[in-house]
Parts: sequence; C-alpha cells; structure tokens
Amino acid sequence: MPYWIARGRVRPEKTAVSSLPPVIYEDESLIAFDKPSGLLIAPDRWDKTKVNLMDLVHEKMGHGVANVHRIDADTSGLVLCAKTKPALDFLSGQFQSKTVGKLYEALTAGLPPQDEFTVDLVLKEDDAKPGRMCVVKKHGKASVTDFTVLARFPQPAGRPSLAHVQCRPQTGRTHQIRVHLAAAGTPILNDPFYGDETRLLLSDLKRGYKGRADERPLIARLALHAAALTITHPVTREKMMITAPRPKDFEVALKYLEKFARR
Repeated sequence: MPYWIARGRVRPEKTAVSSLPPVIYEDESLIAFDKPSGLLIAPDRWDKTKVNLMDLVHEKMGHGVANVHRIDADTSGLVLCAKTKPALDFLSGQFQSKTVGKLYEALTAGLPPQDEFTVDLVLKEDDAKPGRMCVVKKHGKASVTDFTVLARFPQPAGRPSLAHVQCRPQTGRTHQIRVHLAAAGTPILNDPFYGDETRLLLSDLKRGYKGRADERPLIARLALHAAALTITHPVTREKMMITAPRPKDFEVALKYLEKFARR
C-alpha cells in the first residue's frame, strides 16, 4: 500500500481566515491546523467566553467541519478536522480502534533513567482538583505511552538538566503524556499542573552570560508539541503522515540546549 507524507509546510492564510491558525494540510475531505499553545480546541467547561479553535473554524468554514480528536489547550501542534460526515466517521473509527499513529515531542525537567521506556497507568479525573488527572489502581481508564529519549542535556549541580523526548501515546486520555512523564519523575517543562518550578534560562546554559536583568525563559509555556499523525485517508484509503513544524520557541530552546548543554 502506498505511503506518503504531508509535511508541515504552512500555506499562507487568506485574509478571510486570518484569525485561524496556519493550515498545514488540506484536501477535499481533511484540513489540519497548526494550533498554537494556549488555544482551546472546544468551548471551556467553565468559561464559555474563551476563544476556541472550533468556534473559529465554524465561523470561517461552516459547521460541516468537525474535529476528530483533541489536544490540550497548552499543547501546540497538529489538530485534524474532517470536512465531510463520511470522513469524520471514518477517521473517528481509526481513533477509537487505536490505529492512528500519534507522535509528540516534549522537553522534560530532569533526565529519564532509560533511553526507551513505557508508562502504563490507570487514570481518572482528580475529584479534589477538577480539570486535572490522577493515577489510581482501579475505577479509572487504562493509559499507555511509549517514550524515546532523543537527546540528554545534563547540567552541573544547581542547574536544571533537561531531555528532549519523543512520546507515542497508544491511548488518548486527558493529560496522558503529562501525567505519565510526571509519574516517571521527569515532568514536562513548564507544566503548571504536574510539573515543578524548573525554568529554562540562557544564563543557566551559557557561561559568562551578560543579558538582561529581567531575563525571560527560552520557552515559557508547556513544552509539549503534537508533531505528527499517521492515518488512513478516508477517500484514497492510503496511509499518510501529516506533520506539524516545531514552534519557534521550541526550536530556540533546542538550539541553545544543543549548543551549550549537550554532552
């Protein structure tokens, strides 16, 4: 069976849809957006006035377009939508049967003990903290993620060590990757729910740093990016991979880590 890749080349947005995120793939049945960190996919549970992707999509493209999956508001990257009901049904079936290949990238606060590992936990919403998830022994939902360390950035004592990690979730639970990495002892950098106070500053990496007194982190939001989806196309029935380019802040953080901290 043919296999092809729709790489994350962002097409210029038309003036009429300037409020939408960049489109990284589109055909007669699919459209994929490169969602920025901070944008909700759907209306917020508690504050319906917050801007969200699907309201923007429906305003610009009509209500015939529907999202086939979700990523966290704080996560950047690929969001796939269907433009027809048959495409929605076909793609939703793939997500439900766990045949979609999902690929994320993260920066972790701390170094994982192994280069490849799998986290398998039962998760449920935390009754004491609505909107957050917790690990339980029963009465939850199974969740599995495979992880591969792409690069390690160890630092001297007193400075934060980080890692660049590839994440391949087998299931699709809320906050799954975030909870799994936190449970492994290496939470995602800048995770306000499951992380710590670690910040990535250039002054911590570069000797003799002579920058601003009010230095800002190299990446100041959740360091998690939805990088790719591998699906079967609803019309051609061919396997295809759609990819979303790393955001500028993620690339900048990696550039300085590679330059000053890699061993």
